[in-house]
Amino acid sequence: MERMLNISNRRSFLEGFGLSAIGLSLGFNLYGAEATNEPAGDKDPKPKTSSKDQEKSSKGLNPNVFIHIASSGLVSIVCHRSEMGQGIRSSLPVLLADELGADMASVKIIQADGDKAYGDQNTDGSNSIRGIYDDMRRAAATARMMLEAEAGKRWNSPSKDLISEGGFVHNIKTKAKFGFGDLAEDAGRGKIPDPKDVVHRPDKELKHVGKILPLIDGPAYVEGKAIFGADVKLPNMLIAIIARPPVVGGKVSKFDSKAALAVNGVKKVVTMPVPSQPYIFQPWGGIAVIADNTWAAMKGRDALNVTWEHGPNETYNTPDFRKELEASVKKSGTVLRQLGDVEKSLGSAAKTLESSYFVPHIPHVSMEPPVAIARFSKENGGSCEVWAPTQNPQAAKTEVARILGLDESRVTVHVTLLGGGFGRKSKADFVSEAAFLAKELGVPVRVQWTRSDDIHNDYLNTISAQQISAGVDKKGKVVAWRHRTAFPPIGSLFNPKANVPGDGDLQQGVLDLALSVPNVTAEGCEANSHVRTGWLRSVYNIFHAFAINSFIDEIAHETKRDMKDLFLEMIGPDRKLTLEELGVKDLKNYGGALDKHPVDAGRLRNVINQVAKNSKWDKRKSLKGKALGLAAHRSFLSYVAVVAATSKRKDGSLWVEEVWVVIDAGKVVNVDRVRAQMEGSVLNSMNHALYGGVTHKNGAVEQSNFDGVRLIRMGDEPRQIHVEIMNSSLAPGGVGEPGVPPVAPAIANSIFALTKERIRHFPMLRQNS
Repeated sequence: MERMLNISNRRSFLEGFGLSAIGLSLGFNLYGAEATNEPAGDKDPKPKTSSKDQEKSSKGLNPNVFIHIASSGLVSIVCHRSEMGQGIRSSLPVLLADELGADMASVKIIQADGDKAYGDQNTDGSNSIRGIYDDMRRAAATARMMLEAEAGKRWNSPSKDLISEGGFVHNIKTKAKFGFGDLAEDAGRGKIPDPKDVVHRPDKELKHVGKILPLIDGPAYVEGKAIFGADVKLPNMLIAIIARPPVVGGKVSKFDSKAALAVNGVKKVVTMPVPSQPYIFQPWGGIAVIADNTWAAMKGRDALNVTWEHGPNETYNTPDFRKELEASVKKSGTVLRQLGDVEKSLGSAAKTLESSYFVPHIPHVSMEPPVAIARFSKENGGSCEVWAPTQNPQAAKTEVARILGLDESRVTVHVTLLGGGFGRKSKADFVSEAAFLAKELGVPVRVQWTRSDDIHNDYLNTISAQQISAGVDKKGKVVAWRHRTAFPPIGSLFNPKANVPGDGDLQQGVLDLALSVPNVTAEGCEANSHVRTGWLRSVYNIFHAFAINSFIDEIAHETKRDMKDLFLEMIGPDRKLTLEELGVKDLKNYGGALDKHPVDAGRLRNVINQVAKNSKWDKRKSLKGKALGLAAHRSFLSYVAVVAATSKRKDGSLWVEEVWVVIDAGKVVNVDRVRAQMEGSVLNSMNHALYGGVTHKNGAVEQSNFDGVRLIRMGDEPRQIHVEIMNSSLAPGGVGEPGVPPVAPAIANSIFALTKERIRHFPMLRQNS
């Protein structure tokens, strides 16, 4: 059964959700601009003016969050972030409904197109809830105050006698009530409160926030009605499969178009534009085979018999580059964190320990490979409409405009549901491919990536080597800590000369590690890039947490101490560390203000102590046939601790049998989604740690599918994943990524506890890494 997605203009789109131009509609700027009333249904999803023109037409407002309360009582919100299973489309209406006092059954959500009017739309960096929590509450509180003001005017009652609950404004004294829909139109003509006068509800009045709530898109998933990228069908649409260069910087030398065109169903063969540095989000180039079905396009590509010029990265081989990285961390790098005199302290320590760690490139391999649909029109100078499972519709819009030579106002990007993203789909190369081909062919085109395309032409998580050295005194206390890390930074995507990690890179687990150690240095070491690197779920935290937690466990073993006790001692007492105490000049802090999101040693200690309690860490020596490993990490302004239990099966193979996770993410909106994210993080991290990674030979990725990039199977999964979410009134932190980093080192430490084999590399269960 085919699922069709039809989008016409915004008015009809909103009317499909029961909206009209009549009612209370509020736009809010997430960065502090004034709010203004704006009628719903008056905007077409294909803007005909530039962002600046739109700003002028709305009296200087650049609205980000659009709230509409219809005369029917329906409350609608535009979700400007992408949904990929994390539940943002479920959490936003919960936050809105609670603050507004709406009936959850009357709250609907509409997916935003890509537009600067919405502010930052990049669904990345675990930043959706933590980035808009306060603004969403302000938006809903403003609407509530306007509804109450209108009700108060009708009743001649002061605001203190009014309360909004269940979709009604209630008069506490007279017991009278007005439905939101009854008030919406007149309230929409009223004065909008000054932001400084807007008062949020007390947290204790929030009825749904922090509870277990259903997934709003769950029924559509179950019933097969959810629209993902490849589900979009347009009249006369053709399918494109592209042969891309296997090596970054490569290009086509020759190919056989006649053989491809001889395949039944193949319509045309098109040469793609060759990218130039910096590559950023440009398509890879290559040859596109256009057909009336996917199979024909794939067979046509097979027939091309392309000969490639591989370019300067043809000599890139993983074993050789690993040696380069390991050599790099043996030398001094750029010092980005410094306390005391590490070299002197290492020289005078009672015992000195040193270990090196290696993690290869890791691909994203989301279940839904990249896909995009584009339709180009020549009318009025040209315009393009795109449907794609993109994490960053504004970046997609910018790249489509660039490759087509259009103003961005002539490009519309519709966001479908994503079958996984993990950072890959924030890059717009696959969207630009579809737009380019739609213009070339004059008909709608769907560019479909295969699994091998996805693995061979990914923006890979960067390869890394690390060396950590520690000095320990006679009492077993760590007195010196030197951490060197080498990896091609993501900055090389934007500047090919960037080859040394900076403070924005080392903020991820190195500069923000809470330590009570008198002598500390952290250094970024040189590493040149030979592939397209990009952010993967939790990014550099993956390998930094692995090395740090593994090394602390090594120190504990060598000094015959409990890893938990040693870690807590190294963290030191509960406190919020200043930049001076951290030994850094600046901390990017994932874009969060340090006064709101400090490096909090107490929170890190708390999750460690709680996970130890939950897993009965102190009784681990009494376990038979299995062993526990502990790790903890701060990332994306949240704190997570993990204990993994590993055992051996009858055939001698290792099994991560049970995992305990404790997260402190500050205020939590949707408990079930946080729990699901932690469970998913465990499995995602196990993929990377146990089997993951790709290798390069002569510049090209050697693996092609799940036989080479293995994912854990049902029999490999833990029999139970225990998740505890710490109660907190602090500002929300990230959730999508923080659960990933501590899982791998917890597993590695549990393997050592069980087998006495120390694993310092990924993949842990493929020794030929």
